[in-house]
Amino acid sequence: MASFAYAPSLADEKDAFKGAYAARVQNFTAAGREAGLTPAESDGERIAVVLVDYQHDFVDPTGTLSVPGAQADVARFLRWFYASAHKITTIYASLDTHLPFQIFFSAWWHDPRTGEHPQPFTPITVADVENERWVAVREPAWSARYVYLLAEQAKKDLMIWPHHTMQGTQGHMLVAPLSEAIVWHSAARTTQPVYIAKGLTTRTEFYGIFGAEVLDPADPTSKLNTTLLDAIMQHDKVYIAGEARSHCVLETARQLVGHIGNRPELLQRLHLLTDCTSSVQHPTVDFDAMATAELALLEQRGVRMVKSSEVI
Repeated sequence: MASFAYAPSLADEKDAFKGAYAARVQNFTAAGREAGLTPAESDGERIAVVLVDYQHDFVDPTGTLSVPGAQADVARFLRWFYASAHKITTIYASLDTHLPFQIFFSAWWHDPRTGEHPQPFTPITVADVENERWVAVREPAWSARYVYLLAEQAKKDLMIWPHHTMQGTQGHMLVAPLSEAIVWHSAARTTQPVYIAKGLTTRTEFYGIFGAEVLDPADPTSKLNTTLLDAIMQHDKVYIAGEARSHCVLETARQLVGHIGNRPELLQRLHLLTDCTSSVQHPTVDFDAMATAELALLEQRGVRMVKSSEVI
């Protein structure tokens, strides 16, 4: 017996806490074909779900940048999703995607006096660059400028992260119960999901799914993806969930709001599933408190903060 209401019999809430396993794509596809749901193209009200980086390295406790509470977030999301699937038109799922040598990894920077590289979770500030506490191993001029631009434009220090969601690794994959839910929905509603790879820009960070924190003039993929933003906002309602609340979910929501501007009728289309996302835990920085303050500003603009208990 499925523990999720309206879910295929194979789905179980415990799947969100299993860790990595091979997604049962064929089984869930077959179950979707038998679900008896109407095709998404017939929807009178078009609803989009934007899933931000529900990947193994963020969700599973063994992941290299595990977000505390993420497995429970996925379980709550799946319960909401299966109950709402008959109304969901389009699923957008992002995949944070990284290479070994990027500006936010340790190997990019070193202390020129000792040769030491910064440890993960080390912030690199404008003062660090000015004092040459940390100097880039390659492209030093751009790297120093990037730290300045990041502080000026995004109001952030550069954070050194542990290697995570590396392209071609298990950590990069969506957690299996989510992949199963997506293929089930695709078969049940005869609609195609949209997968969004982000984070391959070498010289800049890419938290929000629509564009980099700072535009890299040498990399056109760092530009804001207005085509994708416009496609999502063609829907009557947009629901956002994923990891992490403090970074990629927050920046995705901010990019959507920034693109919409002062148009209340569009801002009210945005819904953030607040109990389906958690914040990165840092030894000294309270990222969750910072995210709470920023999300309060988005709510004042018109973004709706909702719980997974509020099915569509």
